[in-house]
Amino acid sequence: MDSSRLTEHFGRRLWRHRRLAYLSQEQLAYLLGLHRTEISQLERGLRVPRLDTILKLAAGVETSPCELIAGLRWRPGSHALVGGGYDEGGSDAAAARKRGGS
Repeated sequence: MDSSRLTEHFGRRLWRHRRLAYLSQEQLAYLLGLHRTEISQLERGLRVPRLDTILKLAAGVETSPCELIAGLRWRPGSHALVGGGYDEGGSDAAAARKRGGS
């Protein structure tokens, strides 16, 4: 998966968790000391978040950083990042079936 798909996947998860927390982009940005446009860019997959930003965002929407990056994977030996669909990332077993494994 290329980096644009990774950031889009992350952005959709951030958007979902922000909505579940009943926060606007402006409210979340104020809470975290960020600019509202940064939240917007992250949610639209136009910006790659740094690790400290992921930690802040997770705290702001009251979830774990793992929830925000769920479904994003690195496959050893391929030097490629892969991710599931928007449906919570899928399981490792489902990914193995897609690859033809068991």
